Amino acid sequence: MELEVGDRTVRISNPGRVYFPARGETKLDLARYYLSVGDGIVRALRERPCMLHRFPSGVAGQKVHQKRVPHGAPGWLETVRVDFPRYGRHAYELCVTELASVIWAVQMSTVEFHPWNSRRADTERPDEWRIDLDPMPQCGFAVVRRVAHIVHEILEELGATGWPKTSGGNGLHVYVRIEPRWGFAEVRRAAYAFAREVERRAPEDVTTTWWRKDRDPAMLFVDYNQNARGARRAGSDRVHADHLGRDRRRGATRMHHGDRARPLCQARRPARRHR
Repeated sequence: MELEVGDRTVRISNPGRVYFPARGETKLDLARYYLSVGDGIVRALRERPCMLHRFPSGVAGQKVHQKRVPHGAPGWLETVRVDFPRYGRHAYELCVTELASVIWAVQMSTVEFHPWNSRRADTERPDEWRIDLDPMPQCGFAVVRRVAHIVHEILEELGATGWPKTSGGNGLHVYVRIEPRWGFAEVRRAAYAFAREVERRAPEDVTTTWWRKDRDPAMLFVDYNQNARGARRAGSDRVHADHLGRDRRRGATRMHHGDRARPLCQARRPARRHR
């Protein structure tokens, strides 16, 4: 079948293939979901290199991490070159500029979208700082909420605005737009300093210990390394696939207060935002 997406026509093969067996939702259901959150998903992915998590047999089957847009993609689909100096390689990754790109990816069995925190104009300079509040197995959501308020407090002191979203798991992500003036190493160092300040203010709840085996299972880890080059977090408004096939489907979504999305902190001097 074919879907009209803006000015594009995107073919969906096998629309009745079940992707989420616990609830019977199909490939077409997934496409319709992304159409329903079109503005949000495009805004989250716009101009960013994006790795695709594909599930050709549905989420109970094998997951494929795909960086490169395959041969045979439509001519209108946009890409961005990303280099991997350590391996002497490069890849042309999906660069979403319109909703049709998202639906094309669904046709290619994509369930999750994992964007960089930099954009096509300069992939080596992030324009987004990501604060990952990652609870350990015995850490309840009440702790996540307490720590989120501390993050709010510190960001407000810095004059920055944090935009929270659920992680698709049990934690929260807070995104802060920054000017693309610094490289990944500098942004990561700043993220580490921020995480240590959160830990200083809530030593009973927060850890920055890197090795998981060394962390208290009742603590919350502030994962500063999500700002390292090549680190990717699932974008907002995307479906979170449980590839083990358990009876749930989760999403990463922007948080709301009432009927309007609000930032975690409304700063006195908001950080400049870039589109």
